[in-house]
Formats: sequence, C-alpha cells, structure tokens
Amino acid sequence: MTKNTVPHWINGARDHGTTDRTAPVYDPALGKETKRVVLANQADIEKAIASAHAAFPEWRDTSIARRQAILFSFRELLNAKKGELAEILTSEHGKVLSDALGEISRGQEVVEFACGIPHLVKGSYTENASTGVDVYSIRQPLGVVGVISPFNFPAMVPMWFFPIAIAAGNTVVLKPSEKDPSAAIWLGELWKEAGLPDGVFTVLNGDKESVDGLLTDPRVHAISFVGSTPIAQYVYETGAKHGKRVQALGGAKNHMLVLPDADLDLVADSAINAGFGSAGERCMAISVVVAVEPVADSLIEKITERMRSLVIGDGRRSCDMGPLVTEQHRDKVASYIDIAIADGADVVVDGRGIEVDGDANGFWLGPTLIDKVPTTSKVYTEEIFGPVLSIVRVKTYDEGVALINAGAFGNGTAIFTNDGGAARRFQNEIQVGMIGINVPIPVPVAYYSFGGWKASLFGDSKAHGMYGVNFYTQEKTMTSRWLDPSHGGINLGFPQN
Repeated sequence: MTKNTVPHWINGARDHGTTDRTAPVYDPALGKETKRVVLANQADIEKAIASAHAAFPEWRDTSIARRQAILFSFRELLNAKKGELAEILTSEHGKVLSDALGEISRGQEVVEFACGIPHLVKGSYTENASTGVDVYSIRQPLGVVGVISPFNFPAMVPMWFFPIAIAAGNTVVLKPSEKDPSAAIWLGELWKEAGLPDGVFTVLNGDKESVDGLLTDPRVHAISFVGSTPIAQYVYETGAKHGKRVQALGGAKNHMLVLPDADLDLVADSAINAGFGSAGERCMAISVVVAVEPVADSLIEKITERMRSLVIGDGRRSCDMGPLVTEQHRDKVASYIDIAIADGADVVVDGRGIEVDGDANGFWLGPTLIDKVPTTSKVYTEEIFGPVLSIVRVKTYDEGVALINAGAFGNGTAIFTNDGGAARRFQNEIQVGMIGINVPIPVPVAYYSFGGWKASLFGDSKAHGMYGVNFYTQEKTMTSRWLDPSHGGINLGFPQN
C-alpha cells in the first residue's frame, strides 16, 4: 500500500488489512483521484470486531470519572485541532471550509453532551419499597456497537453516536463512507492522543461487505445508521433479524411553507442557505418551497437575485458553495433538471455550465431553481440530494399542510410566517419529526434528539440526546433485602475514584 492509501484503524493503530481491494477517493474541486481507500474482506472485519470485543470488558469496568476525563480531553483536542479536520473534509467532500468547521462544531456539541455522562447514566433508588426491601436500577453498556455513516457529514454524523456510546462504556466500530474516509482515521488518532485505550474506537473501511459484517456478527449488539431510505430499511431489517438494536435514519424531502404574511427577504435568505449550503448534500436541506399565493412571483425574484451573487468554486478559496462529492453523483443530480423540463416545469436558474472559481475538471453543478414543479414529477417526489430548489404553488395554508403530510418522508420542515397562531397550528398538524418556525434547518441541539417520521426513520430510536443514552445502555433493576448491618472498617482518607 502507498502513503496515499487510507487504512483501517484497528487496536489503536493504522492497519492496511489483508486485501488488495481498494476504491478511489477524489478531490471533488479538482475532479481527480487523490487517494485509495482499502476495502475490508472477511479477515479484516473479523480482526476489527475482535479487537473491539476484546477491549470491551476493561472499558466497561473503567470508572465513569475516568471515561469522562478522556471525553473532556478529546473535546479539548478537537477544539484545538478542528482546522486540520476541516481541511480534510473539504479536500474529500468538497464543502467550503466554513461549512466544514460548522459541521465539526455541531458534532462537538454531542461530545460536550457526552461529557455529562455521570448524570446521564445514573440510576434510581427507592428505599423501603416493601418493608425492609429496597429497589434500585442501574444503566449498563451493551458491548460492541457499530456506526455506519454517510458521505455528506464525515465528522458530524459519527459524532452524533460514538461520544455517547464510548462515554457509556461501549466499544465502537465505525464504518465511514468510502467516498471520504480520512476524517474517521483522524478521529481515531485524536482518541488515542486523548488517552482512549486501544480497541475502544475502531474504523473499518469498506463497502457492503463491511456493512453486512457489522449487521450479522453476533458480537455487535447495536447499529446506528444514517443514509438513504432504501439502505436504511435494509440496515434496519437485517440488523433486527440478527437480534440487534438498530437506529436507522433515512432520507428526506424537506418543505418550507411560506405564508403570505411572511418576511420574504428572510424567506429568500433562508431558502438560499438551506437549499444550497453544502451543495444541497444535507438530509435537512430545504428542497421544496411551498408558496401560498400570491407570494410566489415576488419570492422567486428575491431568490433569483441572491443566487446571482453566489460564488461557486474550490472550498479552500473564498466561495459560497463547492462541488458535489463525485462525478456520478453530480450527473445524477443534474439529470433532474432534464426531468423537470420534460414534466413541464419552468427552470428559472439552470446550474449546468456555470463559471466557477476552481479547476474546470471539478464536479460542478451550480444552484438551480425550478418553478411550477408538478407534484407528480420525480423532481418533487424523490430526494435529489443536490443544489436543486423547487417551487410549488398552493392557494391556501391547508393545501400546503396537506401536501407536506402526503409525502413519504417526514424528516424536517419549516414554516415562515409572522402569525403565531398559524405557527402553533402548523407544529400541531404537521406530520414531520423536526420543525422550524422561521428557522430553515431545524437540527436540534445535542441534548435534544435528531430524527424524523415515516420513511425518514426506521426503528424507534433517534440520534443523540436521551434517546442516544437509552439506545447505548440497558437498564438493570435490583430488589434487595439486608438483614444485618456491616461496615468496612475505619478509613479517614478522602474517598478516591
């Protein structure tokens, strides 16, 4: 293997595995392959899981205070070195540096939440539940857990899961996307620097073979997944069939309902930010603006005006939006523009063939705005996962809510209005898991939980917050009676951990 090969991270060290299978890793802004990532075979999968399995007993029995100290150290190192990680994200995903830093900050929120693990996993105690009988509960870790993360957030999404899992006493095997795997290795090295014992955090690179290995191995007790809906359903069903806890977050088609009383300048800014940030490669991106007439024409004018000022280019420069992650993905997203034209929609701004501040070979597609999109078109019904913003016109609030609720997905949505009554009614009636009121991307802070409804979530567990703590622990309840008091002798020293 060459120095430009991305390895696994097993038992606290880089590991190139036993296979010659590799996959290309591209710099999307240059449009060229810069690295290869190893793809695990069964021997590599076995070695990774065995390492995590062997590390579990000692880590489970490590004091909560010691685990918390390592979490704090990891947090401080991450904060000090996040610029390095941001550069890695930009070089392999393509998002601009400011967006990469924002991703890291949102992931760091979960690290900070997990630093409170002593409070989060404490049990309860009832004295004299019956005469002389006490009842109490404790929360204990599961064992080895797997995290399967997508390409669009190589740092943040893994950090939704592994800080809580590790803090609670589990060991983690992370399978990152093969499109941008280097961030995971960087995180493994940071954990080692923070003092985490070898084997507690493992990175297993690969493709479907690695995924299936985690889903079927009996030593892996839980799976956390984020990705497209078809794969999320596969992960959920396969993992559950093999007796695992599974939290599987799927795809989305997020709407923004705009009422006639809304501040259209705020709406236009928000539509740009939520539709084109990270080149639209966000599961919380706004992809459909549902405009309650008569606001559509004025809103389109304001959005179009703002789109003209956007600079598209290499994320390491002073740009607003970078490329898409691969050429194949760029071409797939661009194909929806042709579908829109064939279905009778109006392409107001076409992002194909734009001028960019970057290499001509990059995987470019500029922000695209499409008006009068039929709700029967694939442009409306399918998750595009790129910088394509659709406008759908409706006559009333009720029509807009019915349209959103009829969709297959239920991840995120937003309403823009100055009417508090309408906003309160919307949050009650809408069948979506995460709702923004004059907020376009309603991603909850770490001490709440992230997850949608319907085809956007499989299983009953969301990410981070108390859902995450409960997912990575299991409750044990004791009922006890002691007939004779006893003590351990005299010791005047201050109690130690």
